[in-house]
Amino acid sequence: MRPGYVLPLRWDNDADLAELTEYLTWLAGRADVVVVDGSPPAVFERHARRWCGLVRHVPVAADLRLRNGKVNGVLTGLRHTTADHVVIADDDVRYDERALATVTELLTGADLVLPQNYFHPLPWHARWDTGRILLNRALGHDFPGTLAVRRAALAGGYDGDVLFENLELVRTVQASGGTVHRADHVAVRRRPPTAARFWSQRVRQAYDSLAQPARLAAELAVLPAVAGALLTRRRTALLAGAVTVVIVAEAGRRRAGGTAVFPDGTAWWAPVWLAERGICAWLAVAARLSRGGAYYAGGRIRVAAHSTAWLRAHRVR
Repeated sequence: MRPGYVLPLRWDNDADLAELTEYLTWLAGRADVVVVDGSPPAVFERHARRWCGLVRHVPVAADLRLRNGKVNGVLTGLRHTTADHVVIADDDVRYDERALATVTELLTGADLVLPQNYFHPLPWHARWDTGRILLNRALGHDFPGTLAVRRAALAGGYDGDVLFENLELVRTVQASGGTVHRADHVAVRRRPPTAARFWSQRVRQAYDSLAQPARLAAELAVLPAVAGALLTRRRTALLAGAVTVVIVAEAGRRRAGGTAVFPDGTAWWAPVWLAERGICAWLAVAARLSRGGAYYAGGRIRVAAHSTAWLRAHRVR
């Protein structure tokens, strides 16, 4: 059976329309594709004309008004597909034949599958963000911009008034007793954002850590540790710390076949990313305490994601 493929998007311009259309043309021969389009009316109509007969192109359901627009798109898409196995992917994710087949096949033994994203091509800011990916791989797992799920596992939906929607989705499946398979060996390409978008996401992405207290504590400790080393002129300790971060990131690069998609030298960007996160973590906490949450799509979202325990008690029936 062909898998379903839900692609939520909201575009203000069509600079990448030709490239995405080429991908959808390839994908339509392999999956039941639903594009849920929250773009402004003029952009939506251009998409409708371009993709007519190629994929199912639908607007966001009128009854869905969750703060996180991506969740509105995902839940709308799940209503429009009848496939049991469904891939959910951001508009910058590009599967190949092998990855698409593997993630859907893995759903025969799990309720949700998390593959591994990698950036290609690799401009400087994508290398910077790859430092994050490698550290995540070394110390646990990285959250990609795509996943595969059994549709029945999300029959009750999930909370769309949170910022870190993928973590909320994963925890919702876990809270209802579902199994999650972390397929770190399944590499799925992701097109890098523009440098301007990369910069705009720094604090917002740091805000996600508010849903992971141990991680947040570690990130908040970075800035005081660096400042302390600089003030006491312990430059050797600072250098040793940076080298340790590179070694850890390199271990993540070598895990689960990562060297096939993460080039030599990308681990050297891990200290740069960690220094940035050490600053942005404090800015994220400040946004929570003084502004009521992280800025997102013209408003603010307070909750990064709910804990699995909270979901068991309040959301899962």
